Amino acid sequence: MNEVARVLLDTVSQGAVAGFLAFLRIGAVMAVLPGFGEQTVPVRVKLVLALAFTAIVAPSVAPALLPLTSGAAPVFVCLATESLIGLSLGLVLRLMILALEMAGTMAAQSTSLSQLFGAGGEPMPTMSHLFVAGGLALAMMAGLHVRVAEVLILSYDAMPPGAFPDAGIVRGWGTGHIARAFALAFSLAAPFVIASLIYNVALGAINRAMPQLMVAFVGAPALTLGALMLLAVAAPLGLALWLGAFEAVLDDPFGGAA
Repeated sequence: MNEVARVLLDTVSQGAVAGFLAFLRIGAVMAVLPGFGEQTVPVRVKLVLALAFTAIVAPSVAPALLPLTSGAAPVFVCLATESLIGLSLGLVLRLMILALEMAGTMAAQSTSLSQLFGAGGEPMPTMSHLFVAGGLALAMMAGLHVRVAEVLILSYDAMPPGAFPDAGIVRGWGTGHIARAFALAFSLAAPFVIASLIYNVALGAINRAMPQLMVAFVGAPALTLGALMLLAVAAPLGLALWLGAFEAVLDDPFGGAA
């Protein structure tokens, strides 16, 4: 009876340690994860979400974590490695939200709508808030929670626990995703930048033809109206393009890290 109890206690303790090691990576991801890691989400809610994802992911990755539960030294090493890996993975996914913020900022500055109304949360133009809110809504509707659980499980194959990832691979991996985020941001903001260029060129030609006309007073309302109409047309198309890019990142989030 005592032997059975001892075996059961050892099994439970190893499972608890393995769950704690999984929580280290998942908690770091949850701190910056799109949708779940927003500043408007209370810390207690983030903690509950991290525990829920741990309960889902830990049974699938237990074979990779159990060898690290045999001693105190591997556990202390995992405090650094798992947190670093989780934070790196979360930041890669967070770059897709930053792409929406950059696109909204460029569009707002190009169309002189950067100070239109006010918005709470993070300090950024209203267009950025619209893009971010729409993108997060689309991501949640597309099953972001399921895709994140898949990514977390696969991350233990791409980045084994208990070891620091290769710095060169991580550098190339991060640089590639940053470049993709900037390219996506410029693509989303391109209609507004092009429209602003055409508007300013036309305004300059009118000013040269009729110097006595106050083109700034005439053109400002037209610019605002045109920007709002362009936003109504381009935002749905841009968000659909962003969702496709985000799903592509979730399909292959590791790239050169694998």
